[in-house]
Amino acid sequence: MFELVARGARIALFFVGALALPVSVSGQPVSASGTGGPQAPQAAGSGVVKKLSVDEAVQLALEQNLDLQVQRVNPRVQELNIQTARTAWTPNFTSGLSNSNATNSNYNRYAASGSTLTTDRLQWSFGANQQLPWGGNYDVSWGSGRTKTNNAFDFTNPVLGSNITASYTQSLMRNFSIDGARQQLLISRKNREISDMQLRQTVLATIRNVKSAYWNLSYAVASLAVQQQTLDLARESLKNSEARVKVGTLAPMDVIQSQAEVASREESVIRAQATVAQTEDQFRALIMDPQTPGFWDMKFELSDAPAFQAQVVDVDAAVRKALDVRTDLTQQRKTIEENDITLRYMRNQTLPDVNVQASYSMNATGGTTYNYDDSGNFLGITKIGYGSVLNSLLRRDLPTWSFMLRVNYPIGKSSAEASLASARLQYEQAKTQLRSAELGVTAEVRNAARNVTTNQKRVESTRTARELQEKKLEAEQKKFAAGMSTTFFVLQAQRDLATARNAELQAILDYTRSVVDFETVQQAPTYGGSGGGVVISSGGQ
Repeated sequence: MFELVARGARIALFFVGALALPVSVSGQPVSASGTGGPQAPQAAGSGVVKKLSVDEAVQLALEQNLDLQVQRVNPRVQELNIQTARTAWTPNFTSGLSNSNATNSNYNRYAASGSTLTTDRLQWSFGANQQLPWGGNYDVSWGSGRTKTNNAFDFTNPVLGSNITASYTQSLMRNFSIDGARQQLLISRKNREISDMQLRQTVLATIRNVKSAYWNLSYAVASLAVQQQTLDLARESLKNSEARVKVGTLAPMDVIQSQAEVASREESVIRAQATVAQTEDQFRALIMDPQTPGFWDMKFELSDAPAFQAQVVDVDAAVRKALDVRTDLTQQRKTIEENDITLRYMRNQTLPDVNVQASYSMNATGGTTYNYDDSGNFLGITKIGYGSVLNSLLRRDLPTWSFMLRVNYPIGKSSAEASLASARLQYEQAKTQLRSAELGVTAEVRNAARNVTTNQKRVESTRTARELQEKKLEAEQKKFAAGMSTTFFVLQAQRDLATARNAELQAILDYTRSVVDFETVQQAPTYGGSGGGVVISSGGQ
């Protein structure tokens, strides 16, 4: 809505045209006589001068500002959290290999006294299982084994076996539409959206802070120029007073008064130089990375000057925009959406736990079998190798299947119902907080708009006051030249003009900053609020 910087604006900082005093980027004023007043301490190093417009300063900050570099990491962290949540549905491959040998006393009455029974088992298996995104899970495995024993009564020795088992379990009520894994994934996505909004809020806050710091530095340099000008005027008055004392037209006391005025204004220049240095440090910390070579030595030449251009403020449109796009309000709405996901999950957890499970397995056995007739006569040996076992397995000669429905429901009030009731209260609380935040945003936007209007009137008023003070000083100097005034009144007029010029500078700065704040407050808070809200815990359900 507003152009913060209007290049070629109708009214620039008045001191440029009125005084034409050159001011260096380091804040070193140069007097009209070229000798200069009190000098600010020189920075060590090369003192490279960097010329910047306000837009260039913003771009530099977006690339190098440390707070932004920190904030940019958060969306990447949230993206990793989303990937972590998705791992709940990652298939798992399982495998196992075991070999055991057991020796025990043989208590069979047909066995020789003191004999032992030895059993040697070799088993291996492969399988996979996975939790599915619709509340089901499956488990598939294939296993094989070989068992050998010295038991004479085991007619098949060694025994070869193989089996394939598949089972599937599906939730029908609780955990059907949403479960803990899906809740975490949805919340992780919302947290990513909130993180993106927080990054946007940090970007907007950085832009605002950089612009404000830019204009603060511009004001500090301009104020230093005003202080230097008043010092030059005081020195000129001192020179005139000394000349008049020599010719006897002025009392020596007036020279002392002029000398005191010069000393006072030299102190003002020194303080203004310190302010420039301090403001410049604050500005560089916002726009540059401290690891930049010559970070503390670099000086800045500001190519843009704060300009006053009256604006028409549409408060209603600004309020509508703020309620629609403000980052803190958007974050609270995202938090409410996140709470809605948790409520949906907790509501689901109050349903009966109804599961259906189906399984199917195929088995096959083989090995070396010693055949005997009913009289115990040995008939021969039958060998079924591992290949034959696998063929039998694939032919499904020995299938087994099962189907089971299981229902689990607590008698009486469950902890899930109590947690749900608490979550509903917190959800309503979060919505009320959002309405309160919207009211606060509306008041904040209206106040920012009011500041623009107020400072606009201040600029017009202080400009008029400054113009009148300039005329007053001019008149007082003419009277002094004609012998109709005194040094005191001339110095007083100079002080009044300096005050009026600083007041106009401050009004222009305040107006420029209020425009920046008005633009920012429609998109993000200017007080650095987090935009958070009540977050409902799932309560470990």
